[in-house]
Amino acid sequence: MRNHRAAALPAVPFDVRLMNAVAAGLAVLAAAAALVVVAWWVARHPMWTVRVITLEGDVTHQTPALVRTLVLPHLQGTFLTLDLASARERFLLLPWVREAVVQRQFPNRLRVTLTEHEALAWWGDPTHGRLVSVRGEVFEAEPDDARAEQWAVLHGPAADAETVVAMYRRVLPLIERLGRDVARLELSERGAWRVTLDNGAPIELGRGDILAVERLQRFVATQPALRARYGPRDIVSADLRYPNGYAVQLRGVTTNVDPLAPSGRAAARPAAASTTTAAPRPSSR
Repeated sequence: MRNHRAAALPAVPFDVRLMNAVAAGLAVLAAAAALVVVAWWVARHPMWTVRVITLEGDVTHQTPALVRTLVLPHLQGTFLTLDLASARERFLLLPWVREAVVQRQFPNRLRVTLTEHEALAWWGDPTHGRLVSVRGEVFEAEPDDARAEQWAVLHGPAADAETVVAMYRRVLPLIERLGRDVARLELSERGAWRVTLDNGAPIELGRGDILAVERLQRFVATQPALRARYGPRDIVSADLRYPNGYAVQLRGVTTNVDPLAPSGRAAARPAAASTTTAAPRPSSR
């Protein structure tokens, strides 16, 4: 028998291998570039132009005209390339909108679900068009509610809007027990509270959320005794910042409440409504 040896193939030179690798890499890159170009062309084809925007959720204050003016000119791209986060930011600029969720709907639609603010009161000067919601969020809008003229005015540091709303909810039932309504509630930069009745009478509540409410509760509790003694008279002003009492001015009567006297016991003398009540120095609280 004869032994056969396989002939060894000559080694491929390094430069040839390198050229083959480069050629293969270029082919891959060319194919990838072609795919990118095709994808770019497809993504920007007119068939993907956003043609319909559907608004859902809270749309009481929204109109097609507002969307065309405030949103559409700022939507960049097609159905496939549109940045949903940027689109959401544009919808948040619509009046009254608190939250917006933007979703694509094949092939060329957007579905936008809106949540609107629920207005509670004016924030600061009503002519500035700022409102505060039931959540304590300040926003700008033009109210179309017929009751807007009767809304209270809340005011304070913007960062404390939620605190002011919470205080308003606690104060309102107490003021209603006086047969009045809250026209204005203010929180000063130093943390002092003042409530103004719907007849224009200011009531100084002093500092401290809990203490202010307690002072108002004591004040309201003594009103039946004052009415029994002086009749149903309007409150002109009141200062509740005393440790054990308060000073109140009634229409036609000036009442000095002795801070040392039991709650509800007052010494009074007839006076003009404009007479200033003499009282001990109020507490700094």
